[in-house]
Amino acid sequence: MQKGEAAKELCTMLGGDMVSTDAGLIARHCQDWHGDITSSAIALLRPRSTEDVSRAVRACAKLGLGVVPQGGRSGLALGAVPDAPESQVVLSLERMDRVRSLSAQDFTAVVEAGVVLESFKEEVAEAGLYFPLALGAQGTCQIGGNVSTNAGGVNVLRYGMTRELVLGLEVVLPDGRVLDRLSRLRKDNRGIDLKQLFIGAEGVLGIVTAVSFKLMPAPDQVSTALLALDSLEDAIELYRLARRQCCDLMSAFEFLPAEAFTLAREGIPDLSLPLEPAHRAYALVELSGSGLVDIEVLLSQFLELAMEEGLVRDGVVAQSEAQARNIWLVREGMNEGQARRGKHLRTDLSVPLSELAAFVAEAEAAVGEALPGAVCVSYGHVGDGNVHLNVLPDPEGMEALDQQIFRAKTVLNGVLDRYDGSISAEHGVGRLKKADFAARASSVQHDLLGRIKRAIDPNLTMNPGCLIDLES
Repeated sequence: MQKGEAAKELCTMLGGDMVSTDAGLIARHCQDWHGDITSSAIALLRPRSTEDVSRAVRACAKLGLGVVPQGGRSGLALGAVPDAPESQVVLSLERMDRVRSLSAQDFTAVVEAGVVLESFKEEVAEAGLYFPLALGAQGTCQIGGNVSTNAGGVNVLRYGMTRELVLGLEVVLPDGRVLDRLSRLRKDNRGIDLKQLFIGAEGVLGIVTAVSFKLMPAPDQVSTALLALDSLEDAIELYRLARRQCCDLMSAFEFLPAEAFTLAREGIPDLSLPLEPAHRAYALVELSGSGLVDIEVLLSQFLELAMEEGLVRDGVVAQSEAQARNIWLVREGMNEGQARRGKHLRTDLSVPLSELAAFVAEAEAAVGEALPGAVCVSYGHVGDGNVHLNVLPDPEGMEALDQQIFRAKTVLNGVLDRYDGSISAEHGVGRLKKADFAARASSVQHDLLGRIKRAIDPNLTMNPGCLIDLES
């Protein structure tokens, strides 16, 4: 069936309110977060309800079309960008934007897939509760995408990945049936936990339409500090000290290189720097709590101990929410600064914490040898063993940017393999890392993933080309 004929059939079967063939609108939904990749699709589907999603999936199955589910389009692995414009549609969940229920008594909420994370967090806060998932893209990303990619973020140390916040799911399966498991139970041990199949599956098994989350008491005390250190090794030692002394009251621990300040200023020109970049390494530490614990005293005692042990050279502790926000802007602004430098390699790697410093040193040296003019920017979540070791190509280099990026990725992955690390700590595999994932998965892993995919999606219509490539 030709592309135009398929679009007409969809309009007939689903109606003009759900189906759009507007070229401009489709184009906006067929581009990656940074604008490096553009594609197209037969049509854009925008359902308003779970029943709409079910109808849309059934229609696409009848027409033999692939369905690419899409949230806020903030993913970094091309998981929601169609790669076969002549045979795929984009199904956006943006209209499914209701918080169905929020219970302060049960510390739970049921929320639709299209709700923007930041909006959800604000509504939860109004009820005196807290939802801890925190991402740089939280003003754009949507709940369904967070679940489908098992998003991480800065609060994983204390609260875990998205998977650990999910109580239940509602999922539209590839044949249009609805799996309704929106449980609000904290403990439910009745056999295999089916929701786990869809968390982090990037839409290849079904479309998440609603989620039941567990919530937490809102922390009424938050203390944030930016600390200057001599090295990443010292940052890791500082983390271990913080883990022992502050225990589960530590909600974030981020490592930043000195380049972070330059990049942050490039991304946010009017940013007021909380510290001068006079040291090689920095740690952003945040403690939070509520009730009888005095967080300020705990942070003060921890910093005294850290300075006695020679780990901290300088630092600043936020005295207000505005100052804390300014500290976090350094972390967020450096991403904007890297984007302004142009196309570059973004990585999302993880190794055991005890090997993190050695890995970063070896990886940066290897990239420097392979691409002398490139700039490595290593930062991340430290306590998770997760480092974003990004490479900014040399614009004057002998090789074109794409060639430099590919070479840098090959070099980094080679070092990573020696450390038995992961090519995707929190961003997912998508289409961007599919080949790298496939090359590193065992034959048993390939077999099991293929069996699961074919059992649930035998016609291979659900987000084809993403994560698992059984077609080839």
